[in-house]
Amino acid sequence: METREYQLEEAVTLIQKIKFAKFDETVEVHLRLGVDPKHADQMVRGTVLMPNGLGKSKKVLVIASGDKQREATEAGADFVGGDDMVNKIQSEGWTDFDAVIATPDMMRSVGKLGKVLGPRGLMPNPKTGTVTVDVVKAIKEIKAGKVEFRVDKTGIIHAPVGKISFATPALVENAATLITAVIKAKPAVAKGKYVRSATICSTMGPGVAVDTAPFSVKAAV
Repeated sequence: METREYQLEEAVTLIQKIKFAKFDETVEVHLRLGVDPKHADQMVRGTVLMPNGLGKSKKVLVIASGDKQREATEAGADFVGGDDMVNKIQSEGWTDFDAVIATPDMMRSVGKLGKVLGPRGLMPNPKTGTVTVDVVKAIKEIKAGKVEFRVDKTGIIHAPVGKISFATPALVENAATLITAVIKAKPAVAKGKYVRSATICSTMGPGVAVDTAPFSVKAAV
């Protein structure tokens, strides 16, 4: 049975039309990729700044020392600390935040949190700009709608692109920005079809298949 693929604007319009939840649902894009993430050279990950934000300000934790704590507080971080925050996460299993930024000098301590933060996709990483001395820039980007994407063990990327209440053009632009970023992150060793399928959906709504051909890669039917 073939699944009809819609142009991105058609797909966004459709999910907005069929929504039924009483709350402002998050809209997500799911991309099934032709990679094997068990191999390091086929890992797909990166960050992208949503041009229209995400409709919800993320709660940011900054783990730093000295003046960097003051800078983080002034830049609007929700939680700021050093080893005390590491201990709180370790001892209490505290994860009431959406993103973690750490300065390089704190990574020895933060490294102890891999088992807690790793599975949640919250572990700071230099490649995604969350291990940095420029905490102010990192905070501003995350608050403005920076999204980190990473292929899971089944070869799928799941990422938010906004809220169902957004104007259709804003959601289309955000989704297009994400899809383009994932395509640009294609590993050199990836063979065959890279984007096998693409789906857009709201939190409670059904998924709608998206044709990714306009983004330079033809999705599988």
